[in-house]
Amino acid sequence: MTDTPILKPLKTWSHLATRRRKPSEYEIVSTNLHYTTDNPDAPFELNRALPISQWFLKNRNASPLHHPDWNAFRDPDEMVYRTYNMLQDGAETYVAGLLGQFSARGHDAMLEAGWAATLARLYTPLRYLFHSLQMGSAYLVQIAPSSTISNCAVYQSADALRWLTHTAYRTRELAQSFPDLGFATGERQAWEEDPAWQGFRELVEKALTAYDWAESFTAFNLVARPAVEEAVLRGLGQSGRHNGDTLLGMLCDAQLADTQRHRRWSAALVQMALSQEGNREVLLGWIAKWEPLADGAIDAYCAALPDAPDAGSQASDAVRALRSSLDL
Repeated sequence: MTDTPILKPLKTWSHLATRRRKPSEYEIVSTNLHYTTDNPDAPFELNRALPISQWFLKNRNASPLHHPDWNAFRDPDEMVYRTYNMLQDGAETYVAGLLGQFSARGHDAMLEAGWAATLARLYTPLRYLFHSLQMGSAYLVQIAPSSTISNCAVYQSADALRWLTHTAYRTRELAQSFPDLGFATGERQAWEEDPAWQGFRELVEKALTAYDWAESFTAFNLVARPAVEEAVLRGLGQSGRHNGDTLLGMLCDAQLADTQRHRRWSAALVQMALSQEGNREVLLGWIAKWEPLADGAIDAYCAALPDAPDAGSQASDAVRALRSSLDL
């Protein structure tokens, strides 16, 4: 009779067992969650000839941006669902307080009609732009090669929906104060036809067709999002303050606070990619492809902002400084 070897039980999950410490909450709930990457030759454990398998084989597995272990990526903020809700519950309480206080003091009644018309043209159509950013992040959730990347994109997608909600709420408030300016009824026409929006519309609609996971990340997180943040959130917020709309400036500032977290995880992913030879050239090639559209979008939008003569150049400089800080 032979002795049966007794297997020593692991103290934690096998993929975390090599670490000589207790895994953190972030590591436990965020790492190695994508079962679709278990068999690289058969995503979803389906026949590789199926269309969905071919999609992932082409746009995830065969991406020219390569790394031997994308699962090694870590969010610098180590955000998990629990902590995200705690953080943004506080942020939403702050925004709700802003809306309540400014409404109580009759803020909209004090706005000049000319500025209100500007809001109908350059602010409330933002619902379409924010929804495009949300869709870009949602696609990355599905196609990213690791769960730690997907998780960052999930929270980024949720932030875009929060921004959209803030804008929708203000749209209804402005419609009540200025019923003849097209609030809540004219935004689609402005988004599709106003020259101020056509650059951003072209940029994000084309970026949504960047199906390679890494090109999608580059087009949105390294090009489109920084352009929106600097030209729209920062530029529009400053223009609002110059025109007595302190509420808009503070709402934009609250949204810009989210972007700092988005930029941190994007920078960490870029640095991980740059550790592999050839990836810098891939990223620079994609940036060169999408940057002209972003430059045109910034110029067109900022040219329409009242009392913000340097908004376009400041936004362009800030976007380039951001990419330079990433060694790109």
